[in-house]
Amino acid sequence: MSTAYLFPGQGSQEVGMGRALAEAHPVAARTFEEADDTLGVSLSRVMWEGPEDELVQTQNAQPAILVHSVAVLRVMAGGVEPVMAAGHSLGEFSAHVAAGTLGFADALTAVRRRGELMAQAGRERPGTMAAVLGMDDDAVKEVCAQVSTETSVVVTANLNSPGQVVVSGDVDAVERSMEALREAGAKRVVPLNVSGAFHSPLMEPAQGGLRQALESIKFDRPRFPVVSNVTATPEDDGPRARELLVEQLTSPVRWAESVGTMVEEGVERFLELGPGSVLTGLNRRNARGVPSEALGTPEDLAGLGL
Repeated sequence: MSTAYLFPGQGSQEVGMGRALAEAHPVAARTFEEADDTLGVSLSRVMWEGPEDELVQTQNAQPAILVHSVAVLRVMAGGVEPVMAAGHSLGEFSAHVAAGTLGFADALTAVRRRGELMAQAGRERPGTMAAVLGMDDDAVKEVCAQVSTETSVVVTANLNSPGQVVVSGDVDAVERSMEALREAGAKRVVPLNVSGAFHSPLMEPAQGGLRQALESIKFDRPRFPVVSNVTATPEDDGPRARELLVEQLTSPVRWAESVGTMVEEGVERFLELGPGSVLTGLNRRNARGVPSEALGTPEDLAGLGL
């Protein structure tokens, strides 16, 4: 069966994540130890014990999710070989680790730096995000354009599935968009608890620092294609992957299109590696009829015979 790996993004973290996996599988335990050694901090303690307000900080949540995903990946080694992969936002780094584009330690330090830069950008120009349910992508984009001004902008940031879009931008612009979207017929508009306006022009200050961090890292040719958030197409060139990961900071996550691309390419099954099951849930609309399974715990992996 032709399988694709999916890797979750920020928001899938929770206190206790990965602990049972480390207790059940020595290779997972070594992965968490390697992460702590690489970063010089006890990330595993924050992941397993919290407190939650420390784990959800962008510079902690992003590497935590990557570590959990890579721990699952290593437990699965040799079990199921994918034909391609994709990751939601920071999950694209996890996908490139799976594809061998970059090493785990390099990805971990880059993602930690990415989180720091995004948090800093959020402090310098405060922004926020909101989820919009039950409205067409183009209609959401039109409302965002209507309520934006030269100094206060809101854009579509995550195109997650038909009828689920996330908008991002300056706080006042997002508030204006929420009211306008409700008036335009959205079923629900839900503010998100985030530290910045991710995947919007407000993240431009973070791009230079991330580019600098990634320039010092070797990007090899992926063993299998990784579908880019920016292009929604399979990419198999290392240097191109590096640039797309920088561009991704200010570009919308074209997730529904990305999954659609993989289905068109012949993928017959999706496996989500890491904490939670957000992407598996989205596949009920993005990949109707294609089996999708979330793998993050020993029980999940036991179902695959691992």
